[in-house]
Amino acid sequence: MCHAWFTVVAATSTHSRHRRIGGWENDGVTELTHLHSGKVRDLYRAPDGSLVMVASDRISAYDFILSTPIPDKGAILTALSVWWFEQLADLAPNHLISVDSPVIPAQWRGRAMLCQSLDMVKVECVARGYLTGGGLSEYEASGLVSGIALPSGLLDGSRLPEPIFTPSTKADVGEHDEPMSFAEVEALVGAEEAQELRALTLAVYSRAAGIAAEAGVILADTKIEFGRDTAGRLVIADEVLTPDSSRFWPAQEWQPGHRQPSYDKQFVRDWLTSPAANWDRSSGVEPPPLPEEIALATRERYLQAYERLTGRSFADWTAAHG
Repeated sequence: MCHAWFTVVAATSTHSRHRRIGGWENDGVTELTHLHSGKVRDLYRAPDGSLVMVASDRISAYDFILSTPIPDKGAILTALSVWWFEQLADLAPNHLISVDSPVIPAQWRGRAMLCQSLDMVKVECVARGYLTGGGLSEYEASGLVSGIALPSGLLDGSRLPEPIFTPSTKADVGEHDEPMSFAEVEALVGAEEAQELRALTLAVYSRAAGIAAEAGVILADTKIEFGRDTAGRLVIADEVLTPDSSRFWPAQEWQPGHRQPSYDKQFVRDWLTSPAANWDRSSGVEPPPLPEEIALATRERYLQAYERLTGRSFADWTAAHG
């Protein structure tokens, strides 16, 4: 699979407004308007106003976009999001129109989605069923997570008494999402929308955690983005329940009190903070390139997440959509 285009895009200014894209199945050429490049995804507007969202192989950690891509990562994220959209369809609509539309250039097939354009909610909606990561740091400092008091004595990896809604701000690339209390969410979007966001986020988490448990996987936490469609409905947008937006742990190896083995990018975070990386997070200097073995091991973890959760072969996805 060729990844050269994504290297070019990562090095191109996000202020470039138009690109001419070829390689269509019908050998036609159309113009997609480049709207934005984020940490992982590149967003384009199609002539009819819909959006083409392309998941690259870029990976981010500690608010940096790393220089080393993870092979097939974008396609795995797209395949898993599409599968989760199917599992959640009765809970909430999603922004997906098609992964096979002729609007999507051939070289992006398998990693791109044609999506609705939405009015995005200005809150990152996070649900936690287990204590780790940023939630653990908050808890250790104050006994609270997003203003919610938790029992004393919890450890890294402890299961919470019940899942909690722990929203955060939406930060730009290079900046850090900051935790928000529910009162702050109410002040930002209004009490009614805040309650709707909390209820839907926790419902999605509960459904997904149950599905993951059947596959022998713990869904520790997840981040969900929502937008409003033209009918005013809350719609799941961007990616959902992927190793980039969630923490997945093998259930048989779960043991509170230390960092858990995972099927997500925690493996990359751990390497970056190890002596092998020789990198200081607080230095402001960009992280070093990932060694090939770390990049390939990360790919394997993403692949395991997809195949274990879905029961499907990633090779089948690439054969059908690649």
